[in-house]
Amino acid sequence: MIDSNTLKHVAEMAKVADRYISASGEDAYVSEDTICHLLGSLGYDTSSAANLLKSAEKKHKKDVLKSVMVKRADQPIEIELYLGVSARDSDFSWRLETEAGDIFEGYLQSQVVRDERSTGGPLVFALPKDLPWGYHRLSLIRKRRKSPYLSTLIITPSACYQQPQMQSGKKMWGPSVQLYTLRTGHNWGIGDFGDLKQLVGEVASRGGDFVGLNPIHALFPANPEAASPYSPSSRRWLNVLYIDVSSVPEFSLCSEAQQQVGSADFQQRLQQARESHWVNYQEVASLKLAILPLLFQEFKTRHLETNSERAQAFLAFVESGAGSLLQQAAFDALHADFYAKDNSVWGWPVFPEQYQHFSNRAVQQYIREHQEQVQYYLYLQWIAEEQVKEVQDLADEKGMSVGLYRDLAVGVADSGVETWADNGCLVQDASIGAPPDILGPLGQNWGLPPLSPQKLQATGYDAFIQLLRANMKHCGALRIDHVLGLLRLWWIPKGGQATQGAYVYYPVEEMLAILALESHRHHCSVIGEDLGTVPEEIVELLREAGIYSYKVFFFETSRQDGGYLSPSHYASQSMATLCTHDMPTLRGFWHCDDLKMGHELGLYPDEQQLQTLFNDRLKSKQGILDSVAWHGRLPEGVGQDANFVPMDESLSEALQYHVAAGSSALLSVQLEDWLHMDNPVNIPGTVDEYPNWRRKLSMDLDRLFSEANVNRVAANLTEARAKASQR
Repeated sequence: MIDSNTLKHVAEMAKVADRYISASGEDAYVSEDTICHLLGSLGYDTSSAANLLKSAEKKHKKDVLKSVMVKRADQPIEIELYLGVSARDSDFSWRLETEAGDIFEGYLQSQVVRDERSTGGPLVFALPKDLPWGYHRLSLIRKRRKSPYLSTLIITPSACYQQPQMQSGKKMWGPSVQLYTLRTGHNWGIGDFGDLKQLVGEVASRGGDFVGLNPIHALFPANPEAASPYSPSSRRWLNVLYIDVSSVPEFSLCSEAQQQVGSADFQQRLQQARESHWVNYQEVASLKLAILPLLFQEFKTRHLETNSERAQAFLAFVESGAGSLLQQAAFDALHADFYAKDNSVWGWPVFPEQYQHFSNRAVQQYIREHQEQVQYYLYLQWIAEEQVKEVQDLADEKGMSVGLYRDLAVGVADSGVETWADNGCLVQDASIGAPPDILGPLGQNWGLPPLSPQKLQATGYDAFIQLLRANMKHCGALRIDHVLGLLRLWWIPKGGQATQGAYVYYPVEEMLAILALESHRHHCSVIGEDLGTVPEEIVELLREAGIYSYKVFFFETSRQDGGYLSPSHYASQSMATLCTHDMPTLRGFWHCDDLKMGHELGLYPDEQQLQTLFNDRLKSKQGILDSVAWHGRLPEGVGQDANFVPMDESLSEALQYHVAAGSSALLSVQLEDWLHMDNPVNIPGTVDEYPNWRRKLSMDLDRLFSEANVNRVAANLTEARAKASQR
C-alpha cells in the first residue's frame, strides 16, 4: 500500500496530474489507482512506498550535463552543470561540434554566469551567441577524467516557418478533402494520388493556394477494412492503397498487368468499385494488390537487375528510410502472409508469439528468407512517396503559395508496425483519449498508446524529430491533430474506462522549439488543431511559436452573450473553416441530420438530452442568421427566422463568403458543401454503427469543376480573400 503523500509527490515529479478542471469548470480528482497504474506504466516501481521513492530518486537524479538541451537562438545559451560544491570551474573546458562540422571551444572559468551550487542548484555557463540552428554535439572536458560529459544541443528558431506570402498578409483559401472520397472516371474505387494531382491543378487554376488532406499514414494493406486514417499502423510511412496504379512507370511497360487490367472481368470490377456509394476497401485492395506485384517484377527485371538510374533512386530511398522503413515492409509482408491463411489476424497481437516483435529472431530470419516479398513493400512505399512528391511539385509549378497541407494524426494503433517495432518510446500499458465533457459524459478512449515524455527526452527527441521529418516532406503546411497533446494528453490505463484517466504533461516548450526547427528546414508552416478544452497556458505558447490556430465558425462564439464572433475578429494567425471531418456537413448541421442519425444509432438514449441538443441547434442557427444579416451578407430572399430557413445554395454560399471575408490567413472549405451533401464522413463515438471513412463525394472531379455554381463559388472566394488581404 502506498500512502497518498508519497503517491502525490512522485506523481508531481513524473508530471502526472492528480486533478484537472472538468468541462463544467470545477476541480475533478484522479483516483489513486489510476495514478499508481500510470506511474507503473512509466517505469516506476509501485510495489511499495519505499520502492516508489527509490525508483523516483533514481529516475530523476540529475546528471552533470543533460543528455539533450533545446535552446532558442534568440535567447542566451546558458548551460547548467550539476556539480559538487568542491568542483573547480578551472578544471573544465568545453567543445561544440556543430551539425555542419564547425568547431567552437572555450574554458568554463571565463564564461560562468552564476553559481547556485550552495543552494542545491547548478553552475551555469554561457556559450557564444549566434550559434547556427541545428543538432550539435557539446562535450564538457574535465581534467583527470578519462571521457568527457556529452550532450546533444539543439539550437532552434523562435517560431515556425511561414510562407513569404503569409508574412506579407496574403489571405488564402483551399479545399480540405478526405482523399479516399474523390471520384474520377479512372481511379480504382478510391481517391488516389493521381486524383489528388488533378484536384490540385483544378484548385490552382481557380485561385486556391492549398489542398488539405486527411492523414495519409500507412494503414494495414493486409486488413484494408481497418480504414480509419486516425488509427494508423505507422505515422512515418504512407497508405499504399492511395497509389495511382496506372500512373506507375512500370505499368506502361508491363504487358501482363495491362492485359489483366484490360480484361472484361477486371474492368467490370473496376466499374463497380468506382460507382459504389461507399469505398469498398476489401475490393480496392484486391484489385490493386493483384497488379502491383506484377509492376514490382517489371521493376526488378528492367531496373534492379541492370542497376539503372531508377534502381539507384529506389536504393537511395531504402537507405534513407533505414530501420523504420524496413520495419514497415517486414510488418506488411508478415501480416499479408498470416492474413492469407487466417483473415481474423487483424494485427501483431494475434501473430504467432515468435513474430510479435520486430527484434525477435524469427522475424529477422523471415526477412532473410523472404527478401523479395519485403522488397516489394519497400517498392510500394517508394512509389507512394514519388507520387506525393509529384503532386507538391505540380502545386509549386502552378504557383500555389502552400500546395499540399498534410495532417498528422495524434497517435498510432496498438496493433500496427510502430507498436510492433517499439523500443520503449511508446507506453503500451496505456491509451490516450479525452476526459468526460458535456457532449460525451463517458469521455473518449481512442485506443492509441502515448509516447513516453521521459523516453523522448532520454533519446534526444529522436522519435518526434523523425515523425516531423516524415510528415513535412512534400507539403507546404502540416496540421497537427490535437496539438494540445504537445502540452498534455489524457492517459487511460489499458483496458480502463475513459473516465478513469489522468493528464500526463510533456516538455511542451522543447517540443515546440524542435517543431519550429523542422518547420524551417522543410519550409512547412504549421496549423494546430486546438479544439476542445484548451488549457490557458498553451494558447500563448502556440501563438508565440508561430502555429496557426484552428477557427471553426460554429464554435467561435462570444463568452459574454453567446453570439457568433465576426470572422473579421479572428486572429490572422489562424485557419478558419465552417466544418471539419468530425462534424456534419453544412447541410447536415443545418437540418440536424447529425442529431437525427445519432438518435437512430443510439448515441442519445436520453430523450431530454436530445431535445436540449435540438433546442441548442435552433439557437445556433438563429445566431448565425442574425450575425450574417448584421454584416449585410444574407442574400435577398433568405429569411431571418431559423425555424423556416433551409440550407440552400444561396445560404451555403453566403456562409462561405462570410468567413472568407474574415481576417484569418487561411480559409478551408469542403467540397461536400459545394455539392450540398448531407451524410458525414465520420460520426465520432461510432465504430460499427456507421460506415465511417467510406462515404465518397457525390460527383466526380471532371463534372464537379464543370459546374457553373462551383466555378462561381471558387471565383468569389478568390475575390473575397483578395479583398480581405487588402484590409
